[in-house]
This record gives sequence, structure tokens and C-alpha cells, in this order.
Amino acid sequence: MEVNAVLDLMWIVVCGILVFFMQAGFTLVEVGFTRAKNTGNIIMKNLMDLAIGSLGFWLIGYTIMYGEDVGSFIGVPEFFYSVRDDMHNLFFQTVFCATAATIVSGAIAERTKFSTYLIFSLIITTVIYPISGHWVWQGDGWLTSLGFIDFAGSTVVHSVGGWAALVAATLVGPRIGKYVDGKSTAIPGHNMLYGALGVFILWLGWFGFNPGSELAISGDSANNVAGIVITTNLAAAAGAATSLFLTWMKYGRADISMTLNGALAGLVGITAGCAAVSPGGAAIIGVISGIVVVFSIEFIDQVLKIDDPVGAISVHGVVGAVGTLCVGLFATDGGLFYGGGFGQLGVQAIGVVAIGAWAMITAFIVLFILKKTLGLRVTEKEELEGLDMHEHGIDSYPEFGSNLDK
Repeated sequence: MEVNAVLDLMWIVVCGILVFFMQAGFTLVEVGFTRAKNTGNIIMKNLMDLAIGSLGFWLIGYTIMYGEDVGSFIGVPEFFYSVRDDMHNLFFQTVFCATAATIVSGAIAERTKFSTYLIFSLIITTVIYPISGHWVWQGDGWLTSLGFIDFAGSTVVHSVGGWAALVAATLVGPRIGKYVDGKSTAIPGHNMLYGALGVFILWLGWFGFNPGSELAISGDSANNVAGIVITTNLAAAAGAATSLFLTWMKYGRADISMTLNGALAGLVGITAGCAAVSPGGAAIIGVISGIVVVFSIEFIDQVLKIDDPVGAISVHGVVGAVGTLCVGLFATDGGLFYGGGFGQLGVQAIGVVAIGAWAMITAFIVLFILKKTLGLRVTEKEELEGLDMHEHGIDSYPEFGSNLDK
């Protein structure tokens, strides 16, 4: 194998390891933004997203996503993918798949049956995500043929998880005590340090997520990777700073959780166009993402009355869609603000709507069936006393009696 081929393979593997580590970031964010009595349950959900996603994607999901076309809609399914010289790509795409599943976990935290969640995690990783991913990231996918741009997955990964999370949170219903007399009541997370550490880990992991999607680092790809690193970092920084100052003006205080979500919003927003926009365009996308996430979280919580403890629907679903649309505005080749007209923006809108509809419709069908059969929600007693004790028979903080935290 020539040197450049070895470098490219190792680059994909290393970036895949960084994306793998993002699972720890998602776990910490969800644990930190929720109550202590559900810590163990959240750990188990995130762990099993990775385990189930790895097995299911290897079993059939990878070929559904990257197999030979069946009418540009789905790949030809084959069981137990084993093409030896493509194992690096299987690994890289597997950790992306697990990310899409984990987004749902945060939106339905603290009140969902563990067994039912595992079933849905399997279905999203083996069917829902791979099919829409095939439309964009397989050479003959129908959205690829239209010219749709989603370089690393603002829509393919994040919006799929975010829209599925919207459906799931709606069907599961809000946590007990979240809405009193029609008004939203804050249920504080138990450890902001965990939440902050999780965001730092996710920010780090995104340097595998976006630059790794170049799928090479040799030759001209080296400069492309360097540019993607910069656009990714600038968007995250701008998202965090924008959410900070916006909430400071709105609430009269520098809101920690919104600022953390602002950083994540910037990362999600730039993921589609990280290879297509300039550093300045990336910073503007970060600013837009930081504004959108604040108002979206408030709207979903206070107007729609949908309980999302970590803001996953807004960060991944809403901002993922906005970031994908921004490619049609800020792409240096074909963007509206660069003289490209409305053509690319129109294509981006088609992709956002099509994948959003696919994710919500399929998630609703699966979750509605699960709700009517196995049930989605734990009992009131189990929710009040904590899922750690009732689902897993353990108190994650035994010295502090976290199971008594109501």
C-alpha cells in the first residue's frame, strides 16, 4: 500500500476514534443537565447506543447506506459486512450512526422505559438513519444527484436525531412537575461541571467529525482538512459567544446552560458547510446558530410545551436544518451571497424537508407502535423515585442518597 493511502486510512481511523469519544461527551451533557437519580440510566442508554449501533450497522445498516442503489433510495442490504479493505470506513460511519441515535436519548431523559428505548435505538441505527444517509452520502443517492451539500451531517446525522427526538419527546410526554398550571417550571440539572466537560469533549470530538469527513489527508486534502478545522472552531466559538451575550441581555445574567448549548449549536450549524464556506462565513453561521438555539429552546419549552431536558431538539434538529440552509447562502461556490443565486438554497431546502419528513414519519410509526405495545413511559412511582433504582437496581450516588431526589 502506498504511503498516501496509508496516511488516508490512518486519518480516517484516528478521526473515527475522536468521534467515538464524543459518546462520552453526550453522556456527560445529558447526565449534567438532568437529575442525579437518573444518572445510571443515562449512562446505560448512551453506552448501549454505541454497542447496539455498532452491531446493527455492521449487521445490515452499512450496506443499506452504502450498498448498490435500489432506485437511488436505498442500498442493497447485505448481512455482516466483511469487505476487508473497507473496515476503516465501516468504523468511521459506525460512530456517526451512534451519534444520531444518542441525540434522542437526551430529549426523553428521566421518564422513558429502558427496554423500549433499546428497541428504538436499534431501529434508528439499522433503518431510519442509513436510508436517509444513502440519499446524500452514496454516489447515486437522489439528493446527491440534485447537488445537495451536507459535508459532515448537519442534516444527515444531527437533524435526523433531532427530529426523531421531537417525535419521541412529544409521545412520551413531559416529566412530572415540568408544567404547572400551563407554565413551564425549571427542573435544574444536578451537575453543571459534567455538562461543561461534556461540551468540551464534544467540541474536541468535532475535530474528528468534520475534518474526518474529508476521508483523506494526503495531497490537496491536507489544506482542505486545515480549513475545515478552522471553520469548525470559529463557528463553535461564535455560537458560544452569541448565546452568552444574547442571554445576558435577555435574562440579565450570563446563562451557563444556554452558552454551552450555543457552542454545540455552532458546531452543528457548521457541520454541513464546513468545507464550503470561508472562515468569515463560518463565524456568521455560528452567530446565527447561537441566536436560533436560544429562541428555539424557549419556543419548544414554553409555547409547544415539549419537555426536552438537554435542548437536543433545538441544538440538533432546528440548528441542523438552519445550518444546512446556510450552505445555500454562504458557500463560496454557488452560495446566494457569493453570486450563486437561489439554486443551491432551493436544493438545500429540499434536502432539509425531505430528510426531516422521513425522520419524523418513521420515528412516529415506530414509537407509536412501541407506545401501544410495550409502552414508552415508566410508572409515576418509578419516575419520582428515579430510574436508576427501578430500571437498574443501583443508586449512582449512594453516599448522597440521589434516589430520593424528587
